Amino acid sequence: MQLVVARIGRAHGIKGEVTVEVRTDEPELRLGPGVVLATDPASAGPLTIASGRVHSGRLLLRFEGVHDRTGAEALRNTLLIADVDPEELPEGEDEYYDHQLIDLDVVTKEGEEVGRITEISHLPTQDLFVVERPDGSEVFVPFVEEIVAEIDLEEQRAVITPPPGLIDDRAEVASSRDASESGDAAR
Repeated sequence: MQLVVARIGRAHGIKGEVTVEVRTDEPELRLGPGVVLATDPASAGPLTIASGRVHSGRLLLRFEGVHDRTGAEALRNTLLIADVDPEELPEGEDEYYDHQLIDLDVVTKEGEEVGRITEISHLPTQDLFVVERPDGSEVFVPFVEEIVAEIDLEEQRAVITPPPGLIDDRAEVASSRDASESGDAAR
């Protein structure tokens, strides 16, 4: 199975290094020296990592055969893809690969069907499940402990406890202004 593990950003310096947007929780395993990665577009690769280092909080990689800024800049926006055994599981408990979560049924703790996970959106602050509802609409569910109560891979479902308004239009908005207006009307 192939998983996207990073996206190449801009060139860094003049010796062929590039910044990368890491898309794996295991960069030391997937983005280490000697690792060979497929690419999207395929014409850019495969690429073999020659070296890597962290600079100002960003991962910088250098690839074999890329020795200057021009070569590095030509790789910009290329996706780096690792071959992963489909049976391989992440090292940490309560960690999942995207392919394990795609197509899970999403239900509330009360058993109400919400939909099916069609995509995982990786944002800087948190990950989101993109859930397709039975009517074809989509809802975004933050993949956080407070909302996603359980992932059951055997039953192929994710159980959620959504706050009001996340999956329906029944959000309750309360403010002190509402209370003071109703109190004034009663006088």
